[in-house]
Amino acid sequence: MDKSFKRSAIFVTFTIFFFTPVSISVPFIHLHGINDQCSSVEARSFTQLLRNLSSSPGYCLEIGNGEKDSMYMPLMQQASIACEKVKQMKELSQGYNIVAQSQGNMVARGLIEFCDDAPPVLNYVSLGGPHAGISIIPKCPAGASYPLCQLQETEVYSDSAQDHIAPCGYIKLATEISEYMEHSKFLPKLNNERPNERNSTYKERFTSLHNLVLVMFEGDTIVVPRETCWFGFYPEGATAPLLPPQKTKLYTEDWIGLKTLDDAGKVKFVGVPGDHLEMAHDDVVKYVVPYLQNQLAFPS
Repeated sequence: MDKSFKRSAIFVTFTIFFFTPVSISVPFIHLHGINDQCSSVEARSFTQLLRNLSSSPGYCLEIGNGEKDSMYMPLMQQASIACEKVKQMKELSQGYNIVAQSQGNMVARGLIEFCDDAPPVLNYVSLGGPHAGISIIPKCPAGASYPLCQLQETEVYSDSAQDHIAPCGYIKLATEISEYMEHSKFLPKLNNERPNERNSTYKERFTSLHNLVLVMFEGDTIVVPRETCWFGFYPEGATAPLLPPQKTKLYTEDWIGLKTLDDAGKVKFVGVPGDHLEMAHDDVVKYVVPYLQNQLAFPS
């Protein structure tokens, strides 16, 4: 009787040890904005801040040579490079979170929607992302000599601009919608805007997100209109009124699954004070960090 009891106790202990789930922190990647690179003080500091605050492993994912390619490499190519890098990172193989800044959100969404055979993205935090497009050519710093700064509106949808100036992939001039729909090489595909080319796979992948956090900077002077950070934009062919996301066709016709996610309570529309990417520490703690603290459970 005593031996039988001991054997049972050993078996129970063995079972508990080997079959008790073990939780690990979900890793995250940080995708920086235009004219930045992972080696910059700002990018390194932000990635490290998120690591420290969340206690989760995090990595800044570089595209090409960073600063230069962020401006001149077309966004489809940037997304493709990011896709291959993510698939090669064993740390991300069970799933990962994304924090993206500004133009980095175009790469982030390309990862989510276009990347085949990739690990799942669980939570996605967008900081100042031009999701519905920008309605004007971005402002350039005084004295800047980037080709974008000399670009005329009539040149935005030329093959040369689309192939060699990354922001042209998400410039959506409200008075040039037909040109945009026909010649823009990135955003119409990303947002499933072309009726005859809508891809249900992009929608399925986007709606697989656990949480989508859309942060808009209320004093943003770079991303115009600032409501694009929430997928808000103007009606086709007009510059007024500005439509909230829920009144756009992208939302009401659910082209990429934003409405589906919102109906499921998985979208957080967040407004914070400040100009573009000027996010207070307390707001990072409140709106970003909680979505980097999820865990994955594995049998031991």
